[in-house]
Amino acid sequence: MIQTPSGPRAAVFDLDGTLIDSAPDIADAVNRAFVAHGLEATDEAVVTELIGNGAHRLVADLLARQRTPATPSDIDSLTAAYLDSYAEAPVARTTIYAHVAEDLATLKGAGWRLGLCTNKPQALTLAVLKGLGLAVLFDAVRGADAVPARKPDPGHLRAVIDALGVTTAIYVGDTEVDEATARAAGVPFRGVGWAAPGRLSVPKAERLSRLSDLAV
Repeated sequence: MIQTPSGPRAAVFDLDGTLIDSAPDIADAVNRAFVAHGLEATDEAVVTELIGNGAHRLVADLLARQRTPATPSDIDSLTAAYLDSYAEAPVARTTIYAHVAEDLATLKGAGWRLGLCTNKPQALTLAVLKGLGLAVLFDAVRGADAVPARKPDPGHLRAVIDALGVTTAIYVGDTEVDEATARAAGVPFRGVGWAAPGRLSVPKAERLSRLSDLAV
């Protein structure tokens, strides 16, 4: 049973790697775009390592890995192609991590305000949430292009907290980007390690085995 927390009854979550395993669809989409532009496809495991800083950074990092010279305009065009490709099949191979939907529903049922702070574009984020049946669980969602500056800028997270109508919240994520965002925003952070345990530096006491642990 969920207990009344001593801290805020609000939580904001990262999306990719925290709530869902979207790496297969991201890899498929970015590889389709690269191949269509005469570039090499990249192994899914490598793409997974680079997720977390947004679409533009992902494309730039993959080009750097391939040692492919590119102008800012080239990166912009390729990013647009990748996002168009992704939007065509946003949840073809994406899955929700075990217990995530259940735990989010339990938290919401206990009166928690739930938000989402992701470096995925807003429209794509909403499409993914709808496709996976998670959209109804969130009170506020802010993608990378719905705010003036994206994570790790603290303004991104603060925008979600403000939209929830609270003064603070626990932020939950899976990478160093999420840690840095929470730290800069001055809010408590909890890490999950089911996607990228090696990208977290927080101690064991600040890691969750399930999202429902937030309420313990």
